[in-house]
Amino acid sequence: MLVGWQWVRAQVFEGVVDAGYDDLNPAHVGLFRYPTLGGLRPGEIAERMQITKQSVHDLLTHLEQTGYITREPDPSSKRSRIVRLSPKGERLEREVRSQARRAEEQIAEILGPDQFVQLRHALDVLVTALSPGSPAAKRSP
Repeated sequence: MLVGWQWVRAQVFEGVVDAGYDDLNPAHVGLFRYPTLGGLRPGEIAERMQITKQSVHDLLTHLEQTGYITREPDPSSKRSRIVRLSPKGERLEREVRSQARRAEEQIAEILGPDQFVQLRHALDVLVTALSPGSPAAKRSP
């Protein structure tokens, strides 16, 4: 699964760069995961990405300086900030999703329709079974 994930990530990044977003690196693009980066606190992003808050801060600073996001005060917390996508960030998010769909289409082409349906089903089962709070997720290997 790691090889497949790395391949998809590389395809998405290459497609994003080819679409003209050449001021980003793979870590920046990786922040634009489904469902969205917008509306999250930096700490939530760090948890979701499983990286340090300092790393997220550095990535967000670059995204803010290059016009992809803004950080606004969180109305529910005086110390927190909320990430908002700028129009440029929204376009990038759409491009990331488009490139992810293209990568998925390539995988479907490689596997063929029947195996691709089986793969999607197996991944759906894994996501459900391994989601936080599920009995399987609580078991240690």
